[in-house]
Amino acid sequence: MILSLLDLYYLFPGWRGHEFAVHRLDRDSSGILVMGRTQLSTTVLHSVFREKTIGASNDILGSKRILHKKYWALVIGSPRRRQGSVSVPLIKVVVDNGKSERITVADNSNRLSGQHAVTGYTWLELSPLTGRKHQLRVHCAEVLGTPIVGDYKYGRQAHKKLGHYLESSSDHLKLGDMPSKVEKDTDLESGSISDEQFSLHLHCKEMVVPDISVVLQNGNISDVDSARIRDIVLRAPLPAHMQRSWDLLSSNHSFR
Repeated sequence: MILSLLDLYYLFPGWRGHEFAVHRLDRDSSGILVMGRTQLSTTVLHSVFREKTIGASNDILGSKRILHKKYWALVIGSPRRRQGSVSVPLIKVVVDNGKSERITVADNSNRLSGQHAVTGYTWLELSPLTGRKHQLRVHCAEVLGTPIVGDYKYGRQAHKKLGHYLESSSDHLKLGDMPSKVEKDTDLESGSISDEQFSLHLHCKEMVVPDISVVLQNGNISDVDSARIRDIVLRAPLPAHMQRSWDLLSSNHSFR
């Protein structure tokens, strides 16, 4: 779903930009975005998302979480394992003489070597335990060795290799020259793997959040029995470009 500024003013009276935002989505990604309609609900939801980050180390040991996220991503290549967890610290580095920044893994020993040849795509379901900037994109590109389709920031070389692969294959798809900067396209259906320029294939598809209505009625989160708080399951359909890529990969084995 795409919300215009008029939609936001209608749904959130008094909205001025950021005061009701509870979390963020990476630029050019899509999916579920949770917002509070009042200052109180926003404060309570903020505490839920903070718990998600603070309690991440305990979650690895199996403790109960009150917030769950599931992302779908289409990546270039295939991870060495079908499933597993990634626990690699990230750091921010400044590049281009201070003009820009990027996120990278703090310890290069955690990187997995990529495949020798790009042979297709893989759909991944990702469940982040923390909310670090570009976390999923960096982990996919630098740890798994399988950058997300359309991620020219962290997967530039893989996209170049993919272009050579497509040009030498029997199908007629070609990846155009690598753009120095990804430009916006008004056509919402463009950007699939059948187009010359890919849009980012990273989508927050499902989120499980607590129903905070009980908390709002009591006015104090510490007075609420956690057993009384039910879960709300939010789901968002794939954006048009990812749905088209899904359909193409489901019907055409030459992409795989």
